[in-house]
Amino acid sequence: MTFPLITDPFFYAVTIPAVLLLGISKSGFGAGFGSLAVPMMALAVSVPEAAAILMPVLFVMDVLGMAAFRKDFDLKLLKFLIPFGMLGIAIGALLFKVLNAHTVAALVGGFTLLFLAQRLLFPPTLHSPPPPKWLGAILTTTSGFTSFIAHAGGPPINAYVIPLKLSPIRFTATMAFFFFVVNLCKWVPYGMLGLLDLRNMATSLVLLPLAPLGVWVGVRMARRISQVLFYRFLYAGMFLTGVKLLWDGLR
Repeated sequence: MTFPLITDPFFYAVTIPAVLLLGISKSGFGAGFGSLAVPMMALAVSVPEAAAILMPVLFVMDVLGMAAFRKDFDLKLLKFLIPFGMLGIAIGALLFKVLNAHTVAALVGGFTLLFLAQRLLFPPTLHSPPPPKWLGAILTTTSGFTSFIAHAGGPPINAYVIPLKLSPIRFTATMAFFFFVVNLCKWVPYGMLGLLDLRNMATSLVLLPLAPLGVWVGVRMARRISQVLFYRFLYAGMFLTGVKLLWDGLR
């Protein structure tokens, strides 16, 4: 029996770097860049198909990320974030068939750039208070929603968690566990929507070996980089993500 793989060379030309970028982002280094994966793949396939193909790859990356940072996460913060992330998934599942993926991309991109503009124009000081929890609830729900639609949950939740001033390792570990739960919860609705077909899953299996490579590269970087440089890369990733998503949504 032969699997109906995607054989288009252009698909792999854009997907291989997208998956490697996603793996590096999953490790915490350059977090935010991972949201570029689906837009990059969407140059060759539809957004829902790209999201479905990445599901098994994301699962492997999430498990590897949790194993690498299993002792460093913030349990109290996770207990706050996870319920709102799951709420966002439920909203995304209910609205998936009536949403325009380009509209979602434009909203996520625009919000990301507004957050960065706010950080640039009104930089936080050493004694700046953390964001209010009501804002965290909204941003985390948005993260679950955009993660379900296009695996672009990073920018909204980063906008809440970055101002909490966690260390790079603690930030990375907490995000790894959060997105493991979020991505795990997406399997059932993705299956019910008919996205997990044989062609997509077979193509995903071909891409799986890239998952540990990307995570390994990112983990090594995250454990060796200073906190100042880490957040500079984080902001750079969010800026490029915001521009790309806004462009995809408005063109």
